[in-house]
Amino acid sequence: MRWMCLVIAILIATQARAADTPRRNIVLMIADDLGRTLGCYGDSVVKTPHIDAFAKTGTRFTHAFASVASCSPSRATLLTGMPTHQCGQYGLAHATHNAHTMRTAAGLPKLLEAGGYRSGIIGKLHVQPKEVYPFDVEYPGGRNVPEMAVLARKFIEESGEKPFFLVVGFTDPHRTAKGFGNDRPVRDTPHERYDPKSLKLPYHMPDTDDARADLADYYTSVTRLDHGVGLILQVLADLKREDDTLVIFLSDNGIPFPGAKTTLYDAGLHLPLIVRAPGGVPTTCEGMVSWTDIAPTVLDWAKQKQPAALPGRSLLPILHEAKPMRWDVVFGSHQFHEITMYYPMRMMRDRSYKYILNLAHPLPFPFASDLYESATWQGVLKRGDKMMGLRGVKQFIERPREELYEVGSDPNELKNLAGEPEFEAVLKEKRRELTAWRKKTNDPWLIKDRHE
Repeated sequence: MRWMCLVIAILIATQARAADTPRRNIVLMIADDLGRTLGCYGDSVVKTPHIDAFAKTGTRFTHAFASVASCSPSRATLLTGMPTHQCGQYGLAHATHNAHTMRTAAGLPKLLEAGGYRSGIIGKLHVQPKEVYPFDVEYPGGRNVPEMAVLARKFIEESGEKPFFLVVGFTDPHRTAKGFGNDRPVRDTPHERYDPKSLKLPYHMPDTDDARADLADYYTSVTRLDHGVGLILQVLADLKREDDTLVIFLSDNGIPFPGAKTTLYDAGLHLPLIVRAPGGVPTTCEGMVSWTDIAPTVLDWAKQKQPAALPGRSLLPILHEAKPMRWDVVFGSHQFHEITMYYPMRMMRDRSYKYILNLAHPLPFPFASDLYESATWQGVLKRGDKMMGLRGVKQFIERPREELYEVGSDPNELKNLAGEPEFEAVLKEKRRELTAWRKKTNDPWLIKDRHE
């Protein structure tokens, strides 16, 4: 009898301790092809009240970079912590492109299993295979953001006492064959129309009526995304999960216009990142961080071990630091977008310079099909434009083996310094830094250094 009483007492005490220990949940919201088109990142025209308000409650990173500007490769990087050449998700996962992450890699759903996590994905996953990304629950998504919020509530409620990892993969503001999905307004969702003349064009877009109308259509999609983010945040508030949930908001790559998406220029990689940890202090952080740091951050929050192969590190220690030390360099890697678009590139960027290595530079730079069919690019073709904004069309398509830009004085990356004698020492140093990172991450394309 005494033995049974002792066992019961131990069980009660264990349950009490478990109840007193807050769950460490994670919500990762991924926008699709969103650049820094947000009020909290300085856009004075776009209406994004929910994301802007969210930024005031967490850490807004000013120098956050994807490591590749292509959908599936970027999502694989986010979920494995590895650059695309290391995890093997070389290109798009869907349809005939059929790219796979290496089966030896482990995505966050798999890595979090040891911590007892229930994992779910709502909307766009866009990576494979299932054994690398074994989400417990997969819900469809799309542009119906109120329905996605209903599914988020369902997932969280059904998780019960288990800690959860929820990825919300929005479709906005990705292109469709007819624009940005604005031909069918979503019920109970803002359908904001923008005056094309009011928009500030990115440097890589021509100032034409067709390009401005194209960009205005994109802005409408961004506002729908913002509403979706607000609905997800409201679900967390309603279910009283704000005090035990790490919330991360970011985009997979830059805006879906020629000169941004699929490139390793800042227009494709320099993106929004907002992280809110329970008990945190609103902060603007200037550390240079990479999407390879997202998986380590999630694992750190969940108190799970980070695999040794991951090159990134957790952001949790710097969430309250405005100018963290030794966060001053990021790297990038690209192989394919669609399977027909082979153009391997590597990149390193610090606060002064960006160095890009075009590993198949004799090839013309390929256009993603959605960018090629866009009103913006079709207008350039029909008119026979020589310039796409501030960059020459020929300069964009025909690239040298090496590109070096002084990003402080040339933020649009227009003047290539790789052939300038006075920058030879800088070029050699950036080559060395990039090569060291490629070796650290087991880049298969290093063999080209020996063969060529």
